[in-house]
Amino acid sequence: MRVQTRLTVAAVLIGAWFGGCMLVRADAAATAAIDIGSRRELFVDYFLIDRLQDVQLVLHEPRDEGVVLRFDEPWEGPFCGYSTVIHDGATYRVYYRGLSSAGRDGSDAESCCYAESTDGVHWTKPRLGLFEVAGTRENNVVLSEAAPFTHNFCPLLDTRPGVPAAERFKALGGTMESGLRAYVSPDGIHWSPLVDQPVLTKEGVPFPYMFDSQNLAFWSPAESQYVCFFRVFQDDVRRICRTSSDDFVTWSTPVLMEYRHQGGTAPLEHLYTNQTHPYFRAPHLYVAIAARFMPGRRVLTDAQAHAIGVNPKYYNDTSDAIFMTSRGGAFYDREFLTGFIRPGIGGSNWVSRTNYPALNVVQTGPTEMSVYVNQDYAQPTAHLRRYSLRLDGFASARADYDGGELVTKPVVFQGDTLSINFATSAAGGIRVELQQPDGSPIAGFTRDDAIEQIGNEIDRVVSWKDGSDLSALAGQPVRLCFVMHDADLYALSFGALSNGAQSGGNP
Repeated sequence: MRVQTRLTVAAVLIGAWFGGCMLVRADAAATAAIDIGSRRELFVDYFLIDRLQDVQLVLHEPRDEGVVLRFDEPWEGPFCGYSTVIHDGATYRVYYRGLSSAGRDGSDAESCCYAESTDGVHWTKPRLGLFEVAGTRENNVVLSEAAPFTHNFCPLLDTRPGVPAAERFKALGGTMESGLRAYVSPDGIHWSPLVDQPVLTKEGVPFPYMFDSQNLAFWSPAESQYVCFFRVFQDDVRRICRTSSDDFVTWSTPVLMEYRHQGGTAPLEHLYTNQTHPYFRAPHLYVAIAARFMPGRRVLTDAQAHAIGVNPKYYNDTSDAIFMTSRGGAFYDREFLTGFIRPGIGGSNWVSRTNYPALNVVQTGPTEMSVYVNQDYAQPTAHLRRYSLRLDGFASARADYDGGELVTKPVVFQGDTLSINFATSAAGGIRVELQQPDGSPIAGFTRDDAIEQIGNEIDRVVSWKDGSDLSALAGQPVRLCFVMHDADLYALSFGALSNGAQSGGNP
């Protein structure tokens, strides 16, 4: 039997190998209860997990939904990049660099282009008439004649409570030489500088190079401050830094992010863009769908490169997308080292600086969310592509047909019901047992009392023989034991039945 236990920082580690599988035990008394309130928690890391028995965390593969936006206008072109997708009420917005030919970073040839959608699937390029680019004002350019800030202009929808209407949208852009300039906009279309001077500069930052990638920021409701992530070079590896601000103007001293993997340290790889952002259904959890860059890892022959029309300087490397998370502070949890979005079939996917994800994952259906990826870089066919996942479906805790168990650390919750996002086969199921912190079952909520959950739903209220009411346990530390077979568990949350979740089970 394979048993795997995840530990808190205070836990005592004792490891031994049994038949090729590692057994790790923790001092349960050292595990403090985690107050999760009524927030949604995803099984993308080991934050809640204390013990796994024949259950493992599995990274899911986004589904390729095809091209949604072609960069085929004269002012766009093969070198469009650094895309940002924003879901703003009934409107989806995407911003990206327009650049028809390779050149110096931060040149006058770069602009910021814009497209919009009502569903995140079908996109249009409005003719805005704001700037003359490539000999016409009939274009979708929202910022031009602003070099070098158009090199990597990266907007955000500012969700800070009380933000002035004129600053509802903000953005950062710039290079190491210029520093990062802050911009604001009331509508996401008309932009102006927030202040006259750069808000982030290389002064005081102990790294040899920075700011040449996509520099992103967002308001964090969990931390009650703005957070910015940007790329640096450290020991010749592309790394990520983090800084924070109360006003988007004065920023803290940047700190270098570290990467954790299964209780240890993840290997360092070149991460070109980090695309870190609060997950819209659980904003305390930052999701990072980063571009992993493999310099010098050439796949195409000269003949293959010539056949697809890629710029001769852009097929000596490869790249893909990887998945990480953060819960604040100077660490990413990189529990999955494998690729999240692999390059597709065909030579066009195996060139330099392609497969770079856009910033932000957005909801595009009742049960669906989407991530967008720049592909065919430095080629006439350059475009933005959409990939879809079920809501909360980045990863899951999975048990195979023979079954297994997942036991959480002690948690304290608010609410009167437990809802899960899950999927089973026709033969599979999940039962939930509630336990005292010492692991003893709570009467009325044992696995024998539990109604087996069978199906495939985003929000299913869990029930037991006497119903689903957990109000008597709210505010008390409890463990959750998921007894699973042929099933995936994506997320859980506590709340009230009136929150829209459906109660269910099978007699």
